[in-house]
Amino acid sequence: MILYPAIDLKDGNCVRLYKGEMEQATVFNDNPAAQAKAFQDAGCDWLHLVDLNGAFAGEPVNGAAVDAILTETSVPAQLGGGIRDMETIERWLDKGLTRVILGTVAVEKPDLVRDAARAFPGQVAVGLDARNGMVATRGWAEETDINVTDLARQFEDAGIAAIIYTDINRDGAMQGPNIEATAALARAVSIPVIASGGVSSLADLIALRDCGAGLDGAISGRALYDGAIDLKEALITLKS
Repeated sequence: MILYPAIDLKDGNCVRLYKGEMEQATVFNDNPAAQAKAFQDAGCDWLHLVDLNGAFAGEPVNGAAVDAILTETSVPAQLGGGIRDMETIERWLDKGLTRVILGTVAVEKPDLVRDAARAFPGQVAVGLDARNGMVATRGWAEETDINVTDLARQFEDAGIAAIIYTDINRDGAMQGPNIEATAALARAVSIPVIASGGVSSLADLIALRDCGAGLDGAISGRALYDGAIDLKEALITLKS
């Protein structure tokens, strides 16, 4: 199971939100590229990037920070937030991103997801963010009546690389991931599932790895910054 260190970008800084609330942002590093390099130096295989401002604006906002990260690092990186048209998808992939994450458009423009997955095989993921099992969009600000599993199943034949499933109520709260819901989603679809939200200890990562659902990966942010998870130790443990 791959561990994805998270770099959430707000106003050019590396931050973590509490349960998706933009006004509850803690700045952990004002140099996201340096933070990304530190994660790479610790041995990570991937980076998970989110343009938080972009998620609300509907277009890339922290592009300069992402560009700097791509310049400073060589490990694969995936990015979500404000990617809502084919032009933006192409531009990011041309800049060197390995994978783009489509969230809001998975609800509002599912055909775009399918078209992008065909155009860029293996480079398009879907981000499904949910509160109480229901999908939220536009930076988690808008809630829908769409069940997360039902939406995931709509993309079974689309050729997407992965689903990033975030339990919003767990995100940044250091309360542990929603293993039951994540495992249920992974069992319901054949698409690789990456867990996100609430991963706060090495025990959480081990529990996700060993839940029996064959999760492809897990994303952690605050716990890495707070020191609750030692990245080097976690990477070794997950590969053992």
